[in-house]
Amino acid sequence: MTQKANILLVDDRDENLIALEAALTSLDQNLVRANSGEEALKHLLGTDFAVILLDVIMPGMDGYETAAHIKQREKTKDVPIIFLTAQEVDRHQVFRGYSSRAVDFLIKPFDPWVLRSKVEVFVELHQLKAQMREQARSLQRVLSQETGEPGKLLAEQLSQRSRQVQTDLTALREHVVDKYQEIDQPLVDAVRRVDRSASRLSTLVDTLHGPDE
Repeated sequence: MTQKANILLVDDRDENLIALEAALTSLDQNLVRANSGEEALKHLLGTDFAVILLDVIMPGMDGYETAAHIKQREKTKDVPIIFLTAQEVDRHQVFRGYSSRAVDFLIKPFDPWVLRSKVEVFVELHQLKAQMREQARSLQRVLSQETGEPGKLLAEQLSQRSRQVQTDLTALREHVVDKYQEIDQPLVDAVRRVDRSASRLSTLVDTLHGPDE
């Protein structure tokens, strides 16, 4: 049985958190509330999350600052973040958001179906990564038995290819951001598909290099 994923909902207004929960309940995952950036960071210390829905405008630590702290931590730097904002997003905000390595923006009031669809993608990816880690560990055990070491040469070759893919993908993301004012939906969808594939490759390579610390 696939383990339920944790989804972190961050907003200083309870009514907004209730709206998020109502939109996501049908996914049947674990929904975790946080009323501030500081509270969100505390949750991230001990819990693994598939995706974070993060309000931009909050008293004290705002969404951008919270995202920066999340991305500075080794354990949480790869957790996808979707920014939520009641304001129209200008190019400066887009740049600041993507500099925080957020994956998307949603304008309030959001379409519940759109929100649910976006979150579902990251939940499925998170669960797939968990499955791939287990498969990679099994492969590592087999390689260890056959060669006496966990396929170091193969892992290094895969690592080099993975790094190149990530470099190319970063350049492609920047191109998409440049086109933000005139959204090319097929291009955006293509980048997301490549991003998922790159994440799968990266997970496999990391696990082949050795068990998590």
